[in-house]
Amino acid sequence: MYKKIFVPIISLISVVFIVGCSTTTVVQNIYYVKPFDWHPKEKQDSTINSYSQTYMGYTIFIDPGHGGTDRRNKGPKGLAIEADLNLKVGLYLRDYLLRAGAKVIMSRDIDTFISLDDRSKLANESIADVFISIHHNAPGRAGDVYTNFTSTYYHGTAKDYVYDPCNHDLAKYIQRDLAYVMGNSGGLGSFDGTYSDYWIYPGAGFSVLRKTVIPRVLVECAFHTSEYEEQRLIVDEFNQIQAWGIFRGLGKYLRQGVIKLYTPETMNYITSDPQIKIFIDDQGRGIDSTFCLAQINKEPAYSIFGDEEGKKVLIISPMRELPPGEHEVNAVVKNLNGNHSFPFRKKITVSY
Repeated sequence: MYKKIFVPIISLISVVFIVGCSTTTVVQNIYYVKPFDWHPKEKQDSTINSYSQTYMGYTIFIDPGHGGTDRRNKGPKGLAIEADLNLKVGLYLRDYLLRAGAKVIMSRDIDTFISLDDRSKLANESIADVFISIHHNAPGRAGDVYTNFTSTYYHGTAKDYVYDPCNHDLAKYIQRDLAYVMGNSGGLGSFDGTYSDYWIYPGAGFSVLRKTVIPRVLVECAFHTSEYEEQRLIVDEFNQIQAWGIFRGLGKYLRQGVIKLYTPETMNYITSDPQIKIFIDDQGRGIDSTFCLAQINKEPAYSIFGDEEGKKVLIISPMRELPPGEHEVNAVVKNLNGNHSFPFRKKITVSY
């Protein structure tokens, strides 16, 4: 089902370094696989068309990391520049998504610098449903030209209030397909190649994941510092394949259905024991009634599923009386396919 290729890199790209009066030519053999649903072009078109109903109505925010004045990350030979790789993969991903009928917003579509704060601000102010930050990795040890794997990051850990299970769901789908098309493992730090960003920055995580509020992940497609991987990353076709893995993984995630929770315009209660009604849009996938996370002010709360005029609802109430003032409600439910609801944290006002 897969077409294998094994070609000398010199036939794809000729690289010559001129240092003083000497020249150095890099010639290596590289190997990668053209996904069966991506090549030839007719098959790619057919695959994208098969995702058109899935992607229709969704807006995806693509964030190619680094860029502009931030171009210091390079491969061992200086051939693979991370900022450029991130942008190339992002642009190819945009093309696939647009062809599938999705709307796309990008933090940058040229080689320019965007601050971390501005990336999150742009995403939060957009109408996007999902945020994907694209990067290529480097090890912590200088001179390590061997480490290479594919990884996808979500924010926080399951025991943290800031953890949104939907981000972990999304990470699993993207990681599986991205690593598969690249032929990479997910590293030894995780069973499935998904990682909490606390693994890199304990207790804080990545800025773009911490400060962005819509469903979000950060992908580290591969290590640009790998002597072998650098040779693949400078092949344009391989960048297209990376984007294909993200496109396919995201599509498979969306196919399992997303859940959005919503409430009436105002959430003001004249009682110390409010019954907080949250409506559930599960896209007809069905709700797993055995699972619900309900919190008020980061503390457990009572919850019960119900039905109101044909609409599914979740009713949350406090385990103790709430004093007058503002309180935060957090809720998570899960559909029958295992996808958790999009982030829901809302303020309510209690007065009496």
